[in-house]
Amino acid sequence: MEERINTVMEDSDKLREECGVFGVYDFTGGDVASTIYYGLLALQHRGQESCGIAVSDTESPRAKITSSRDMGLVNESFTQEIMEKLKGNIGVGHVRYSTAGSSTRENAQPLVLNYVKGTLGLAHNGNLINAPELRRELEYTGAIFQTTIDSEVIAYHIARERLNSKTVEEAVGRAMKKIKGAYSLIVMSPRKLIGARDPFGFRPLCIGKRDSAYILASETCALDTIGASFVRDVEPGEIVTISPEKGIESDRSMCISEEKHARCVFEYIYFARPDSYLDGVGIYNSRIKAGKFLAIDSPVEADLVIGVPESGNCAALGYSMESGIPYGQGFVKNGYVGRTFIKPKQKSRENSVQVKLNALKEVVEGKRIIMIDDSIVRGTTSDRIVRMLRMAGATQVHMRIAAPPFLWPCYFGTDIPAREQLIAYNRSVEQISELIGTDSLAYLKLERLEEIAGGLGICNGCFTGKYPMEPPREDIRGDYER
Repeated sequence: MEERINTVMEDSDKLREECGVFGVYDFTGGDVASTIYYGLLALQHRGQESCGIAVSDTESPRAKITSSRDMGLVNESFTQEIMEKLKGNIGVGHVRYSTAGSSTRENAQPLVLNYVKGTLGLAHNGNLINAPELRRELEYTGAIFQTTIDSEVIAYHIARERLNSKTVEEAVGRAMKKIKGAYSLIVMSPRKLIGARDPFGFRPLCIGKRDSAYILASETCALDTIGASFVRDVEPGEIVTISPEKGIESDRSMCISEEKHARCVFEYIYFARPDSYLDGVGIYNSRIKAGKFLAIDSPVEADLVIGVPESGNCAALGYSMESGIPYGQGFVKNGYVGRTFIKPKQKSRENSVQVKLNALKEVVEGKRIIMIDDSIVRGTTSDRIVRMLRMAGATQVHMRIAAPPFLWPCYFGTDIPAREQLIAYNRSVEQISELIGTDSLAYLKLERLEEIAGGLGICNGCFTGKYPMEPPREDIRGDYER
């Protein structure tokens, strides 16, 4: 297994989501590559392993797609020289963190297909649970795969369905009837930009507009970054087609009843940026609510509430607002570590957390601390952070988690590992507290999840083992090497 450059020191025991997608179609012919670049920068939190941009000129008779994909961050991968070569008024972009399929350049997106009907560019966010069987079906009919990602399975099925469909969007709809799992898709054809979302709505996708350009993006924060106005969310099960002739066309024939929607609740807890809105729900507000619920359900006497940066800060503020205990900054975060931090050998890893975070002694010394974090996965860094606070002079450390305990793996694009690797598996809250060295530990109550998601239908399978669809019989989640 190859050594990998790590984004956040062993990922700080944090979950990662598969990717972010972004697409633009400028009806007046303006180049869109720079817009995609800035959109991807805004979505960088959704994936830091690889990125890519593919563009095409709709006025060109051959509609050739020019693309660039690379490992690393957006600002590292796209030099001025590369950007100048990406000419076209329609395009898609992608940032990736792998949950299934190796972390290699070949697996970077967007994928570009040249086939008998022309060209397709595709960016995908999510995981298919039936990808292995669909891949085998294609291989036995002669398909040769260039990647190990399920996005290529989707692209092949769209291309094949296009041979017997009147339009690209019809081909996308036919492909959606075969694929199962979580997906938000952006498909670029020679004259159309198409967005699609799985019937359960696991992964977000929204529509924006700026002057004569229409945008599809994983989150509204990307629209804000480029100065676009929010139009609406793509509904679960919906296919939208963007073209100069008809603007935004909608096909809701794939939609299922609202009570069956299963949005990934971790978008609201952790994945999405706090300044985004998903399906009308403000992420900042969701996290403030989570903190307030923790204060209501699991109060404790203390002197200061702090968050583990950055993901615990909003919930910590909510806890402070509800409890009346002052909120403070307990840690300094090294913002310059990023991908340049190379994971050391096992014997040195205990120092890695302190490279990223350091406790503020003058803030925490002599105080009873409530520390809020979004989750505990394996627990490999929680004990080090607790120890850090104690070394800085905290007299007590009470930990509150803005999610329920992880007890089950995820098959829909979140890298929650096998049950045996989860600290909460076969352990009580008291046992976990003792393991990580806290004076007390409490999790968000399961019944609070729908409240923080604004009452929308959510997937809570990683907490309950009750998935919105039958999980796959074979493991599709990859090995999650760190």
